[in-house]
Amino acid sequence: MKYVIAVIRPHKLEDVKAELEKEEVHLMTVTDALGCGRQKGVTEVYRGVREVGNLLRKVKLEIAVNDNFLERTISAITRGAREGQIGDGKIFVMDLAECVRISTGERGGEAIG
Repeated sequence: MKYVIAVIRPHKLEDVKAELEKEEVHLMTVTDALGCGRQKGVTEVYRGVREVGNLLRKVKLEIAVNDNFLERTISAITRGAREGQIGDGKIFVMDLAECVRISTGERGGEAIG
């Protein structure tokens, strides 16, 4: 089991969700976030508002997947989020020691879905 965290541009969320849907990855948590990276003081426009500074609006996706879904998840996020510019985002992959579905008590890969 793996835990995938992706940090992407907010306006790319719908594209990423569509690509994940094609790969049958349906379960995710999405959070608004602020972050800085190599963009540093680069101006970005979000919903018609210019943002300057080192904390830019981002979206964080968290997805738990079984090992056989890992590569397709990474590929889908990459396809949906890529604009070919600094600031497109990052994907982090971590081992997931345990997953428990609270409603049924299922554990491991079965609990992921």
